[in-house]
Amino acid sequence: MKTCPCGSGRAYAACCEPYILGREKAPTAEALMRSRYSAYVEHAVDYIIATCVKGGGKADIDYKSTRDWSEASTWLGLEILSVSGGGAGGTEGTVEFKAHYERKGLRDVHHETAQFKKIDGAWFYDDGTVAPVTIVRAGPKTGRNDPCPCGSGKKYKFCHGR
Repeated sequence: MKTCPCGSGRAYAACCEPYILGREKAPTAEALMRSRYSAYVEHAVDYIIATCVKGGGKADIDYKSTRDWSEASTWLGLEILSVSGGGAGGTEGTVEFKAHYERKGLRDVHHETAQFKKIDGAWFYDDGTVAPVTIVRAGPKTGRNDPCPCGSGKKYKFCHGR
């Protein structure tokens, strides 16, 4: 059994996969948020774009850069920090979340407060506010007097540290 990347603890096939494959609609704004995170993990860029409000500022997502970010990242987990509205009977909702990932040796967190709208019975991502974060190096920094990581045998300051 493959556990769902969204962090629900449920099987992927019984959690986000039916939404991503278009067999079901996400019943809540939070479910849509979780499935969108899972879509990044699974590189399902068509789903990410299809679940954006059409004609909004976020609808013009660059397919290639979204796919590149999805594929070049190691997705480490999703944290749902708060949910306001967005229930099965609602039409608007807000989900604050943190998506943890690593890319090019750097750990990062995408911290966003996202707004969702229900249109014709389906939830869509409308807009969001991204919180600024500090990127933290995944490994130790090479010191000036350490051996250069290139393997030359020279000190870093005399090789690539110039």
